[in-house]
Amino acid sequence: MISPEFEAEILRLYHAEHWRIGTIAVQLHVHHSTVRRVLVQSGVPAARSAARRSIADPFLPFITDTLAKYPKLCASRLYQMVKARGYTGGPDHFRAIVARHRPRPAAEAYLRLRTLPAEQAQVDWGHFGRLTIGRASRPLMAFVMVLSYSRMIFLQFFLGSHMANFLRGHVAAFSFFAGLARVLLYDNLRSAVLERRGQAVRFHPTLLELAKHYRFEPRPVAQARGNQKGRVERAIQFARGNFYAARAWTDLDDLNAQALAWCASVAADRRCPEDRRRTVREVFAEEQPRLLSLPEDPFPTDERCAVHVGKTPYVRFDLNDYSIPHTRVRRTLEIVATLKTVRVLDGQELIARHDRCWDRDQQIEDPTHIQALADWKRQAREHRGLDRLHHAAPSSQPFFVELAQRGGNLGATTSGLLRLLDRYGARALEQALATAVARGVHSLGAVRQILDQQAHAQGKLPPVVVALDDPRVRDLIVKPHALETYDLFEEEETDER
Repeated sequence: MISPEFEAEILRLYHAEHWRIGTIAVQLHVHHSTVRRVLVQSGVPAARSAARRSIADPFLPFITDTLAKYPKLCASRLYQMVKARGYTGGPDHFRAIVARHRPRPAAEAYLRLRTLPAEQAQVDWGHFGRLTIGRASRPLMAFVMVLSYSRMIFLQFFLGSHMANFLRGHVAAFSFFAGLARVLLYDNLRSAVLERRGQAVRFHPTLLELAKHYRFEPRPVAQARGNQKGRVERAIQFARGNFYAARAWTDLDDLNAQALAWCASVAADRRCPEDRRRTVREVFAEEQPRLLSLPEDPFPTDERCAVHVGKTPYVRFDLNDYSIPHTRVRRTLEIVATLKTVRVLDGQELIARHDRCWDRDQQIEDPTHIQALADWKRQAREHRGLDRLHHAAPSSQPFFVELAQRGGNLGATTSGLLRLLDRYGARALEQALATAVARGVHSLGAVRQILDQQAHAQGKLPPVVVALDDPRVRDLIVKPHALETYDLFEEEETDER
């Protein structure tokens, strides 16, 4: 911008001193276009240079006709068509020519929309980047609802824009306003509109349940008509610049607490765009008594989903595994989740409750579930050990019966006999147990002594213990067979010879 005095000096030098435009520009240290603009504004006709012929002039009729038929045809495709017809110019200059001759749509005028108090509210999501929690990267979404008359704003942040958070945002906004408008205006959100064919709209059934509970009318904006929800769009921009920018917060709860305080203070104390003489708070005080009253019970917003449990006692929900009692595996259970807790139901019975984790690939465990599974596994191992002993050495059954009557330690004796079974074999252990039962001694030490005596009498070396780490081999039950049958084969071969 130049001052009026400077403009007067340019006009004086041009009209009184008859300086040329270039001379004025050099002497006053301004660009020649500035001098020319001042002269044109004062009524001096602009000097027109003779138009030079361009190599594109013969192709202009073809260019304008093609653009009239195909207004959105890209310049690169049109350049290929003109080049095939003999155009020798470069693509950059051709793009400038196309930009000058491309037909432009007529400017559209919009009516300023006005609403009655408590008549309409506008709803939308705003994306505020991503939030990293451990190994998880989750979208930080802002649910925004604006009352169209007073411009009162409600703002709440969620980790995602799925249906459960969409419902939670509605319920929290209605509670903040202590009422709701008669019409809620939505963009074509997936949470609101499932399908749209012209004027035919199929709303999300859960949104219809919410509308039925609170008695409001859901209404989508027209396609490609973002101006119809300009109030909520401007509210998102206002929240992005006035609230979220350069704000420090520790977690999502802290951010939402600050957002609620901002809605009730800074956002409410700004001037109302419809009436600059009053603040949003003052206009909202006029609108609030006319809002629809809230029902006695809020709409349920818990996330519910059915999950099938495999062979491990965990259920998978929202990128994490939550423990359940080991007795509930191999069946279908139901998960009911809030923003704070995850509950697991078997029918109507609550079988597990955990704090919700927003990380990913984590195992959230209840210590009682793990301890119960460990105890059950220990008992199962003891039962498997007894079964193995009974199959390998049948005399172990009367041995354990007598041992139980005398109050012996069944667990330690079972473990000891299994080690002796691995060391000496099934036949030797069976003979030792039969001898112990016949002698009336029922202790692990007595069985070990009998086995040592048998090995010494046969002149055998002490057995070598081989550790078996694979449980499939270690717990394998092998029933021994009598070896006398092999002697029968030897006798038959001798007779044949």
